[in-house]
Amino acid sequence: MRQERTQVGIVGAGPAGLTLARLLELGGIDTVVLEDRSREYVEHRIRAGVLEQRTADLLVEAGVGERLQREGIVHHGIELQFDGERHRIPLSELADGRSIVIYGQTEVVKDLIAARLGSGLPLLFEVDDVGIHELESSEPQIRFRHEGDQHELTCDVVAGCDGFHGVCRPSIPDGLLSSFSREYPYGWLGILAEVAPSNDELVYAHHPNGFALSSLRSPQLSRLYLQCAPEEDLDEWPDDRIWAELQKRLGVAGWTLAEGPVLEKGVTGMRSFVVEPMQFGRLFLAGDAAHIVPPTGAKGLNLAIADVRLLAEALVGWYRTGNAELLRAYSANCLNRVWRAEHFSWWMTSMLHRPPGDDPFDLKLQLSQLRYLVTSKAAAASLAENYVGLEL
Repeated sequence: MRQERTQVGIVGAGPAGLTLARLLELGGIDTVVLEDRSREYVEHRIRAGVLEQRTADLLVEAGVGERLQREGIVHHGIELQFDGERHRIPLSELADGRSIVIYGQTEVVKDLIAARLGSGLPLLFEVDDVGIHELESSEPQIRFRHEGDQHELTCDVVAGCDGFHGVCRPSIPDGLLSSFSREYPYGWLGILAEVAPSNDELVYAHHPNGFALSSLRSPQLSRLYLQCAPEEDLDEWPDDRIWAELQKRLGVAGWTLAEGPVLEKGVTGMRSFVVEPMQFGRLFLAGDAAHIVPPTGAKGLNLAIADVRLLAEALVGWYRTGNAELLRAYSANCLNRVWRAEHFSWWMTSMLHRPPGDDPFDLKLQLSQLRYLVTSKAAAASLAENYVGLEL
């Protein structure tokens, strides 16, 4: 077995793990990043594409934002559609000038991987049999297999950035964590289409047939979603049927949805999940390892980046001064933001999706809330403030 040592062992090479590694690198802290998937898989899995301005700013400050600044598409508003009409929510006007940036998570990950490899720092893909041990000691260990060899990595701290199905959270002894969850009775059928976006800003559409979203990934790629059942069979949705339903749900007078070749399609279930606390001993959870939000509020990636920003600040302070106050407060500080984002994502989801059972009372409540949003500056400002991202 190969015996190795580092200051912070990071499990997971998604946005959370890679961003944490970059921030710690800038703080002079040694890290090793472990990922069970291949580099090709990690760099091509399609995920979120809406960055809060503070997320984009952090990536630029960390020196991994050159392509983001060049290719990211800044949006200053979104549109809500219901009763066959669209209403613009001017995000920047209502939220102190802050905006959002459209830049795919896959691109964020590519930029972070390139920076990590450019620095010549350890980033191991396709690791197997990962186990976390001795978490209550001052020297926790990560044991894993890589390229046929068994490794034992001794750390000061382990960062669990390995997602909802990762090994880090289950490594915490039973009975020490409280979990809170909700499964939603709908999913999203999403497509990536090779066609220029038909709208300058995102469109969130409430429709009797179900929710729809018009989004984008670049000036040449459209990302579109339809509300569906969580267990929807994709074989029952040929491209022609998808486009016909998108035309119906997103259609308004005087506007046309451009169609093009469908490059990818898939169904995503929707859930909310939070675990408390987000730390145990020398293990700190971040991102999807600790919380999941439905995608309606565009918060998943942004929450992960907010987590590791706080964790990096706490770790740098601890190594420089020996003061562990911020490390002890990590979970509480993260969860304040997490629960706000959970509520916002639940609210957006509940307001825009066709109610289960088509309850006419629920439908009337949804329409009342939407009308209030587009006629009350205070209500619109609350949506805008949450959408562009709250202060840490």
